[in-house]
Amino acid sequence: MTRMKKKYLEEVAPALMQKYQYKSVVSVGCGDCKDNAKALEAVIKDISAITGQHAVATVARKSVANFKLREGMKVGVKVTLRQDRMWEFLDRLLNVALPRVRDFRGISADAFDGRGNHHHRADR
Repeated sequence: MTRMKKKYLEEVAPALMQKYQYKSVVSVGCGDCKDNAKALEAVIKDISAITGQHAVATVARKSVANFKLREGMKVGVKVTLRQDRMWEFLDRLLNVALPRVRDFRGISADAFDGRGNHHHRADR
């Protein structure tokens, strides 16, 4: 077992679980999905290919009139990664995918919300 994995399993994960009740989930919100079923299928296909595990659609829990959103509408995609699949995904992300991003200069700490979520926006 690598030192990083050992430290994570023995120290970091228990502290995070106790404080935030984190889960190992990769999710994508897709505003276009509520109106376009093909967009949802494309996102499911892409996230499944990226993670190596089948993705499932997520639905809105509440209706929000300002967003033309009704409870039960499909609004995103998620995959829960555990054990070795989670470690393999993280390794590929850090060592293969991110270094290949054109003009990549690192991930801004401001892009994280303090709860483990990274919010990528094209205008950043």
